[in-house]
Order: sequence, then C-alpha cells, then structure tokens
Amino acid sequence: MVQICDSEPRPPSHIFPATLSISFHSAAGHLSFALQTSFFENPGLELHSTDHLVFRSFSHRTFRGDSDHVQEHDQNLRFYLAGAPNIVSLAVLHFFPLTRDTFGECQSSSVEAIQSIRTYKNNHGEGLTYKEAGVDIDAGSELVRRIAKMAPGIGGFGGLFPLGDSYLVAGTDGVGTKLKLAFETGIHDTIGIDLVAMSVNDIITSGAKPLFFLDYYATSNLDVDLAEKVIKGIVDGCQQSDCALLGGETAEMPDFYASGEYDLSGFAVGIVKKQSVINGKNISVGDVLIGLPSSGVHSNGFSLVRRVLARSGLSLKDKLPGESVTLGEALMAPTVIYVKQVLNIISKGGIKGIAHITGGGFTDNIPRVFPQGLGALIYNNSWPAPPVFKWIQKAGNIEDGEMKRTFNMGIGMVLVASKEAAERILNGDETAYRIGEVINGDGVSYQ
Repeated sequence: MVQICDSEPRPPSHIFPATLSISFHSAAGHLSFALQTSFFENPGLELHSTDHLVFRSFSHRTFRGDSDHVQEHDQNLRFYLAGAPNIVSLAVLHFFPLTRDTFGECQSSSVEAIQSIRTYKNNHGEGLTYKEAGVDIDAGSELVRRIAKMAPGIGGFGGLFPLGDSYLVAGTDGVGTKLKLAFETGIHDTIGIDLVAMSVNDIITSGAKPLFFLDYYATSNLDVDLAEKVIKGIVDGCQQSDCALLGGETAEMPDFYASGEYDLSGFAVGIVKKQSVINGKNISVGDVLIGLPSSGVHSNGFSLVRRVLARSGLSLKDKLPGESVTLGEALMAPTVIYVKQVLNIISKGGIKGIAHITGGGFTDNIPRVFPQGLGALIYNNSWPAPPVFKWIQKAGNIEDGEMKRTFNMGIGMVLVASKEAAERILNGDETAYRIGEVINGDGVSYQ
C-alpha cells in the first residue's frame, strides 16, 4: 500500500510546504522513505518546471529534498507530485523490486495523480516563455542592429550582391535545438530537409531562384551511416528546391560534441533580376496578407518546445493528445520548402513583399518587409492552427502574445499581395489563406 501524509491546508494565495511520508509494503519486503521539500520554492528539485523526478536503484534511505544527494544513487523509481492548497498526491511507476501486485496498484493509481499535476500547473503554474527557455529574441535583434552599423544593408531575410543586371541573394542558417529531438527520436533522414528549407525559404523572399546549396556537418567522431542519413535529407531538400548541392564540409572534432551528436549549418545562393526583386517598397494600405500553411513547428522555437515537453511529463513516444501521431513525429515534421510554390505565384505578378515566419513569429517577421508607417492587421482564427500548437500552449501555459512571437502558428510564409493577385492566389489550386491586411501604423495587431 501507499501511505501519504500531506501538509495542513493553506489559503490559495500562499505557496504551501509539502511534507510527504511514503511507505511501500509488499511480499518482497518493506521500504520507506520521507521526502521533505517546499513544493514550489525548492529550486534544487525544480518542481516548478518538471512533472517528475526519476530515481534509479532505490535502497533503504531517507531523502530530505537534497537533489545533489539524490542524484548520487542509481535507482528505478519514478514518482509524480501533484498539488492544490489542501492535497498532495503521489503516484509511483516502474519500481521493479516491488511485487507485481503492488506495481500494478501503483501504476493504476498514477493516472489521477499525473492528471492532477498537469491540471494544477496549467491553471496555476507560471507560463513558460522563450526567454526563460534560454532564447532572448530582443538580444538577437539588438545584435543585428549593431552589425548593421558596421555592415549597412544587413537585416533582410537574404543578403543581396549586385552582379550585372541581377542580384545574387545569399542566406545561411541552421536548425537549432530541433537537433536535440533528432538525437532523442532517431529521426535523422529529414533534418537535412529542415536545413535546406531554412536558407532557401529566406532567399525566395526577394524573389530569387535558388542556384546552389552548401552544408557544414560537425561531430566528435564520424559515424558514416548516421552522416549518410543526414546528407540524404539535404539532397532531398535540394531536389525540392530545384537547386544543386554544390559541396560542403565535414568536420570531425574529438571531445567537442557528445557521442552520437552533431551540428549542422547550411548556405544557399540564388539569383533574381534587378527589375524583379521583391523588396516591399510598393506595399500600400489595403494590400492583402496571404498565408501559406506550415507543416508544424518547422525549425524554430525548440528550446521552448523542449521545456514544455519536460513540464508535460510526456515523452516523444507518447501520442500527441487527441491525434494519431506521436509527439516526436509531430515535432519532427520537416519544414515546408516553399520555393516552387512561391516562385510560381511571383511569376504571375502582384506580389509586393514576402516574409518567412521563423524565430520571432508574426510579431517580428512581418514588419521586416513593410515600409515605415505601415503595419499588419491579422484576422484571428482565419486559418486552421495545427494541433501541435494547441498542445504546446496548453501544456506550457503560454500566453497568446508569446506564442505569436515564438512560433509560426501554422503559417510558414506570408505574401503581401495586391487585391487582384490575392483573389487569384486564393482561388488557385494551392492551399492559401487570407490572414490579414496592411494598415496605417506599425507592428502587428490582431482582431
């Protein structure tokens, strides 16, 4: 049986201490331990940011909230803490030395406790932010501003270099901490598509056709089979972009990366006639914002995604709630490569500006293509958001504004079009949505 002693009830406005005394009894023997900690105030246990603590090789010991002491032991006990001002519940999973009956009892009782902690944290826990997850968008913008002082012209989605009657347009990017999920899921054959997409999607915002791509692959010890899977994805991405994989660099740097891990970056170059370059200068009030759907999170915001995943208590092998795919499959969906679709739309005229929705979401990316004095009005609920975003927001208790500044929210590319061009696009064969309009003002607003 499991015995739980919880703290005296406290008013909801107070953070309450939880002193737990848990005993297990089975034919295999008797085990008891006590955990004493302040439910939200002990940063060592980080109960504010994760649903579970995992112990391995439990032995006869008493723990009193000392996380350093706990981590010394190799154990097989996972427990979940859940709380409200007048209750603390605990559920136990995977404690193998216990008898099968006791294990079954603990496993069965875990469902309510796990649900309790998720409900409690979603309703009462602090909402997660991108900055708290380790990514400061404002700092990144400030760095770009400082670089622009040293190298004027920096700040667009791609860099333009004049060449005769044309511009060469170049872009470079990586895939960020989506790589962490690739390592955990073992899905390596599509991460190269993400790599290509992040660069070629940037350079087509100027109307440029991608010409070639270069990659950089770095690891501590080269696993040829693994590297081949990654490069296969890069080849697939180049084929989708109708550009050549011109070359790359493989760097083997012992002791620099963890075993089995690697890093990626990519570089794309395209070309556009000077008279055909798209730069946003002709955008005017009343122009229509057309959104092209994304496949999901694409390749931005994964530092926050990983923090949400830790808080949720789910694993990448668990199903995305309400869906048939796993969380790993939903989050690892490769970034859409918009090259052929967008170049086809551009060829028919009426496109005045294009924004690739990456880090910074709508909030920071759409204004990058507008002349001074103009802003964007986005129509709420004017396109279907992929289920993965609803899960991220709910599981992380993330505010709407933070979601819109971190994720693409289901729209990976925004076209600024004349009204005539917008009607043509919306009535065409490709899926597209009227998501807003250009207004006087600045920034992005919603209605």
